[in-house]
Amino acid sequence: MSIPFTQLVNSLPDTVPFVGPETLERINGKPFKARLGANESAFGISPLARQAIRDAAGIQGCSWYGDPENHTLRSLLAEKHQIEMSNICVDAGIDSLIGLTIRLFVERGDTVVTSDGAYPTVNYHVSASGGVIHKVPYKNNHEDPVALLEAAKQQNARLVYLANPDNPMGTSLDAVVIQELIDDLPKGCLLMLDEAYIEFMAHRPVLPLTVDSTQMIRFRTFSKAYGMAGMRIGYVLAHHDIVNGYNRIRNHFGVPRLSQIAAEASLNDDGFLKKVQDCVDQGRQRIYQLADTLGLNCIPSATNFVTVDIGDSERAVGLIHALGKEGVFMRKPMVAPQNRYVRIGIGTEEEHEHLESALRKCL
Repeated sequence: MSIPFTQLVNSLPDTVPFVGPETLERINGKPFKARLGANESAFGISPLARQAIRDAAGIQGCSWYGDPENHTLRSLLAEKHQIEMSNICVDAGIDSLIGLTIRLFVERGDTVVTSDGAYPTVNYHVSASGGVIHKVPYKNNHEDPVALLEAAKQQNARLVYLANPDNPMGTSLDAVVIQELIDDLPKGCLLMLDEAYIEFMAHRPVLPLTVDSTQMIRFRTFSKAYGMAGMRIGYVLAHHDIVNGYNRIRNHFGVPRLSQIAAEASLNDDGFLKKVQDCVDQGRQRIYQLADTLGLNCIPSATNFVTVDIGDSERAVGLIHALGKEGVFMRKPMVAPQNRYVRIGIGTEEEHEHLESALRKCL
């Protein structure tokens, strides 16, 4: 049966960026005992957020649409970041905001520069818009801002995508290096700076927050440190004219009321965020130590996961499959030479104990 899709849709392959752990559980016929592959938080949500959800779970929380302006949340974020509300746009997670950004700036044939092996959802949205992806390689397991900038100039790019800290390698770049990239961007080119893991850089220098540039958009989320991946809520920090652009095309009812309420409560719970950051610090050390006892090298991480060198890509793929049979959900980078690593998310102590047992058995 011929479906009358657009020419662009007909030209795209039947692919998705990720295979979900639920799909793998259905294939395996059993649930995972250690869910460590999706960079989710193992530490739940803020107690204040949990109570706020309980209090609002009746008519207000579930029967009413969310505030289309996300006014209270934007007000709290503006206070937190010491900027104006007009510099903030809230939407259903960074994935949705990436899609909106592509729609705002990329027309058919326009180029977006990214790193080969970086977050694949960017490529997914660019292809769906008819744009062109240009990739540069990682350098020493870090995204390479010098190569990204050179490619942006050569390709007359509309957008450059850079994650700091990086997914999937967990590395981070010095703030000075990123600022140099921003300062040298060609006219008409914007930097998409994905800071989904920024809360885990508490002990590292972070690029100062400014929103006066029309060539940079910063992406933040409640999915990682705040444990709200299932509630789909993120935001951008940008020049007010860029935010006005988002407001022209976003789904104004895309963020559920309960998600707004939970995010607002989370911002008032500094103690919870500090506890999560401490748990992640401890979890990284556990993985470093485990890798060392197994004779494996790993990369110091600025995120809630650690990449561990398995030696070669074939062995890494085999390990992922073997761990899946042992009840451990894990993912790995897909592009050489980073594809010889596996990415271990920081879980609870119980999940780590199961991981350690399974790793020793599979290796």
